[in-house]
Amino acid sequence: MRARVAIAVAAAVVALSALATPAAADGTPTPGTERSKTSFVIGMKQDIDSLNPYVGVVSAAYESYRLMYDYLIGNSAKDFSPTPELAESWETSADGKTWTYHLRKGVKFSDGIELTSKDVAYSFQRAKDDETANSQYGSYVDNISKITAPDAYTVVMETAQPSPIMLSLAVPILPEHVWSKIDATAVANYANDSNPVGSGPFRLAEAKKGQFYRFTANKDYYLGAAKIDELVLRIFTDDEALSQAVQNGEIDMAQDLPAAVFEPLVGKPGITVNDARYYGFSELAYNIGAATTDGKPIGDGHPALKDKQVRLAIDHAIDRKTLVDKVIRNHGTAATGVIPPIYADLHWNPGANERAFDLAKANAILDAAGYAKGADGIRAKDGKALNFRMFARSESESSQKDAEYIRDWLKEIGIAVTVSVMSEDNLTAVLGKGEFDLFHWGWVVEPDPDFQLSVMTCGQRSTEEDGEISAGWSDSFYCDADYDALYAKQQTIIDRAARAEVVKQAQAKLYDDVAYSMLYYYNQADVYRNDRFTGFVAQPSDGGILALQYGTYSYRNIEPVTEKAATDDGGLPTAVIVSIVVGVVVLIAVAVIVVVLRRRSTADDRE
Repeated sequence: MRARVAIAVAAAVVALSALATPAAADGTPTPGTERSKTSFVIGMKQDIDSLNPYVGVVSAAYESYRLMYDYLIGNSAKDFSPTPELAESWETSADGKTWTYHLRKGVKFSDGIELTSKDVAYSFQRAKDDETANSQYGSYVDNISKITAPDAYTVVMETAQPSPIMLSLAVPILPEHVWSKIDATAVANYANDSNPVGSGPFRLAEAKKGQFYRFTANKDYYLGAAKIDELVLRIFTDDEALSQAVQNGEIDMAQDLPAAVFEPLVGKPGITVNDARYYGFSELAYNIGAATTDGKPIGDGHPALKDKQVRLAIDHAIDRKTLVDKVIRNHGTAATGVIPPIYADLHWNPGANERAFDLAKANAILDAAGYAKGADGIRAKDGKALNFRMFARSESESSQKDAEYIRDWLKEIGIAVTVSVMSEDNLTAVLGKGEFDLFHWGWVVEPDPDFQLSVMTCGQRSTEEDGEISAGWSDSFYCDADYDALYAKQQTIIDRAARAEVVKQAQAKLYDDVAYSMLYYYNQADVYRNDRFTGFVAQPSDGGILALQYGTYSYRNIEPVTEKAATDDGGLPTAVIVSIVVGVVVLIAVAVIVVVLRRRSTADDRE
């Protein structure tokens, strides 16, 4: 009996330990995992580069802006179509140049002050006038010629040309009474990480860069308060650690695990793997000739990459099928145009004209272009060897693997490549200064094609002021007048089908010029604990992602599982487990008391 009681006590201790807050070796709670409230903890590898919406450039940063701030018009969960957010309705004039937005009443910022048309007008006007803000949001606002607020709940914007972008204005609405105190000279260095004021569905409570970001739910949110108390974005540096964290219940969701890591989790009890269609692509990018917007050369890129024939040869030397098979393990498809196929009506594909993997043809192109192989097998022209630097990202295992494959293929055509791995923050700085030859990265493409197309325009190259170089959105420094004309043309076409034709022409132009070597469109895996949370909303509804959406649909709808939901998933709910453990502990206590009483009774009898 004593042995069985000891086993029961040990089992109870183990069960209780499994339900406790995960702890570090010294017994302190792991940052960002405290469970005193209903917390939903997402593990992710990409850190937020800046909580300042005028400065951040990575996807994780834009996720934080979606949480903290509101936008005029959103994208539906079903199919990304325009849906009311701050603007509950809108209309446009017959000529398509005047847009009137009618705001919701009673929306308040987190400091209790009401959000009105003045804040909307201020946010858009600053995006036009402020250099830092305009570098971030210029593609949305540069066509806007006049912004007025005729009353507290109406905003009128006039445009130079008719523009479909007026339904896709991804400009966060900031409180004028806060941001007007941060002038143009200070805004670029403003951290915005201490009690930022916003009207969004969540509010930043705590930020520790490189560790976690904790957001509390805005229980008065006008689109419906979240059913959780807080959302935590916890940063990981290793895929395996992220996988283990979701398996052992330290976190509730692991975001963007590579296929080799998430595939073994499929079918595990308590875990769901959502292998979602996504709107991102990976590319090999070139330094086509780094320069500022006024044409001043910058950086130290290899001059041979200005030669389209060199880029064309490299493009033929990349085996996309192998990358899809070996790196992302068939969780994606080979890429062509810069608008992914999830946006089916806007996506362009070259069809029969798609460039094939052909090392012999790549070698022939370089031979014809005058790049002769030396005794060491490396090609050169005019005394300049084709010896390139390539940067991959430390946050992405697939980036590093892609770079290794590409390096080995390029060696087969007489091009030497040295691969270096660096953080995304450091790579962003390097790219803006033009201090690279090749790099591997990608883009997450918005539902409206305008921003993605704008990245390749001449006006998005770097700028220089007082000797300081500031990066634009262009990372290849591609600049072509004909492309710019196509970009400008699509901005003025209201009819979606007619606009799509021009959007496709622009993509074809980029493909023909080898502005990028497009690699693949990748799926994104959301791995979550189905024994803890339910109510996720996919975007798009047909096989879409559950986190890092164009909206906050999942975050506002997830809730702890009920007993029935957990049982349906093949497991017991936490509440039931707790009840069982408590019951076991009570029974153990009763058993111990009975044993003691019996021993005392026996001792008394002996006396």
